[in-house]
Amino acid sequence: MDTLPAPFRLNPGLMIWTLVVFGILAVVLWKSLYPTILKATIDREARIKKDLDDAERLRAESAAALEEQRQLLASARGEATAIIAEARQAAERERSAAVEKTRQEQEDLLHRARREIEAERERAVADIRREAVDIAIAAAGKVVGARLDAAADRKIVEEYIGSIGTGARG
Repeated sequence: MDTLPAPFRLNPGLMIWTLVVFGILAVVLWKSLYPTILKATIDREARIKKDLDDAERLRAESAAALEEQRQLLASARGEATAIIAEARQAAERERSAAVEKTRQEQEDLLHRARREIEAERERAVADIRREAVDIAIAAAGKVVGARLDAAADRKIVEEYIGSIGTGARG
């Protein structure tokens, strides 16, 4: 076995001392360093668990906030639709009221115009009668040759014209 180079040759004394140093080092590390490493690992695990729990809680809160936002958006859309429908109805009512007011004004104007036309017609008929009476009196005066009592003549002619007017209508 001497043919093997020095690092590959077995040396029982070196092996025993290596095992003893390794054992002592393992016990020292086990007593001093292992609790610190174990505590750091447990703390890190707890911190990671807490972070995961916080992340889950935040995700749930985020999902709830998102759902609430969606509901608010749907509610706002519903309210907007209702407001638009109400505005359309109000506009339709206003339009209907304006149309009705215009129709009423037209009817009032038509009635007023008819009354004015009727009054004007009556005035015209009265003027024509007066003229007819004056012409009839003047003609009768020429025929008779003398001027008679104007008031009495006028009364006779008006009665005659009035009877003609009612006879023609009836």
